[in-house]
Amino acid sequence: MRQSTQVPVPASPFASPAARRAVVAVLLVAVATILFALIAGRYARDQARASLAIEVERTARQQMRLLDSELQKFRLLPIVLREFAELRPALASDGDAAAERLDGKLKLLAERTGAPVIYLVDRNGLAVAASNADRPDSFAGQRYDFRPYFLQAKRYGAAEYFAIGTTSGRAGLFLARRIGSAANPDGVIVVKMEFDRLERAWRGDAGMTLLTDATGVVVVASDPTQRFTTLRPLTATERQVIRIHRQFADQPLPLARWREGTAARAAMASATLAAPLPGWRLLHVEPLAPALHTADTWSHTATLAFALIAAGLATGWLWRTSRGERAAARREALEAEIAARTGDLRLANDRLRVEITERMAADQRFRAAREELAQANRLGSLGQITAGIAHEINQPVATIRTLAENGRLFLDRARPERTAENLATIAALTERIGSIVSEMRRFARRGSRSLGPIPLTEVIEGTMLLVGDRLRAAGVALDLPEPDDLPMVVAGRVRLEQVLVNLLANALDALAGRAAPRVALLVATAADTVALTVADNGPGIAEDRACEIFTPFVTGRPDGLGLGLGIARDIVVEFGGTLDLIPSPLGGAAFRMILPRA
Repeated sequence: MRQSTQVPVPASPFASPAARRAVVAVLLVAVATILFALIAGRYARDQARASLAIEVERTARQQMRLLDSELQKFRLLPIVLREFAELRPALASDGDAAAERLDGKLKLLAERTGAPVIYLVDRNGLAVAASNADRPDSFAGQRYDFRPYFLQAKRYGAAEYFAIGTTSGRAGLFLARRIGSAANPDGVIVVKMEFDRLERAWRGDAGMTLLTDATGVVVVASDPTQRFTTLRPLTATERQVIRIHRQFADQPLPLARWREGTAARAAMASATLAAPLPGWRLLHVEPLAPALHTADTWSHTATLAFALIAAGLATGWLWRTSRGERAAARREALEAEIAARTGDLRLANDRLRVEITERMAADQRFRAAREELAQANRLGSLGQITAGIAHEINQPVATIRTLAENGRLFLDRARPERTAENLATIAALTERIGSIVSEMRRFARRGSRSLGPIPLTEVIEGTMLLVGDRLRAAGVALDLPEPDDLPMVVAGRVRLEQVLVNLLANALDALAGRAAPRVALLVATAADTVALTVADNGPGIAEDRACEIFTPFVTGRPDGLGLGLGIARDIVVEFGGTLDLIPSPLGGAAFRMILPRA
């Protein structure tokens, strides 16, 4: 009889409980590490983008301050020079000797102020004197009657125009002022401003800064290769105008690689600000890659630490269940290593928090300084309207006293119904006084920085409580919109009332001494915006001053500081809107606010 033999079956590697626990521990650690890596990576990249966006915005505002400082320095030169006594002799038909003397004085002035060139153009567009008259590229004797800055300055009194010089071949901003009256101009004085020093200063900061004109052409760039490129395709009409005026010489004006919608722009963090020139914009971009690389390094380190911690915990658990006392000792050593690594991560995290706190504090100091200036303007406005408020309150107080005396007589005559009527009237008058005082106290308080939906009706009613009596005392007819038709806007109520008080006060000053003075408050709504216009029938604003009225410290009143309109525009821009001078439907001046509709 054959005996059967049994072949031994190999044992499964997962048959023992220890092996199964090890597999489960490895799977849990792997899943937890993957989840942590995804969360940490997303968090680190989001934080890196947010921090870089704040830094790009701060750098853009710093670059804007440098640009504004350069412009303000050179904008004063043509204003002062047009009153120079030796200009008109040089413009005379026989003024060759005077022109030669003026050449030397303009050269000395250009050297002291840093201006590349200063030159005088007669009424026919011929340059008769220049600070570079002794150089081969002299402007003297050249014709500039085709240049827009000469034509605009001759017609409107002032002009600012960027172009490549036809004589020097160097690009710059031409600041021109008319000499003489608009009816009979004698000539134009021109100061050319170049941006080489500004570009060198911009290169000291990270990233790249571009300054574009109203057509989107890059005129100033920290990267010279991007100069005279465009952020959008130019139309055929725009290119024809540029060729006619020879604004950019023979530059082909290709599209910039940093324009919207390109892969290069998508890989950058950017901030765009309105420059202090009509239609100009300042764009600052910084690459995202370094910040994302730092974030990835941090997330990788954190993931590694987490993996080590998880692996250590799992290993400790396995050793504890399988080795007893010896596993406990090794777990203590592992926990000590984990604590050391966690301390390093905490220290790095603390340093990051300190840096973020310092940057936020600097931003808060900047905002606080701007709010202090707005608060000073608000308190200055209160000083002008205090007399009107006192008169507004004095009338109800006198009426209350008369009603109280009459009420006592009615009590003596046993007529309680008349006494009750007087008391009701007194209550209404005290409520009126309370609303006026409350509005004045709220206006004087520092406004909240938060924005939200506010009824335009309440803003107009609050403004009328502050300045309505001044308008009535001055005999100014005021046209107000119907309160039932007014929408909600996104703004801060106190700061929006401050803008309206400034605009109405300016209109009241402009109407002083005018016959039949009139002010209109007009409201027009669109799908996403609300236009609020303050118009008057005063003398209006001269064309040669229209481009300066929002510049700080520029004012037409002898006792004015020239801050009101600049602060008003800053407040409206912070709301996400605009404030501009427009033609008045009443024949004087008009200012239009465009605010986001709630």
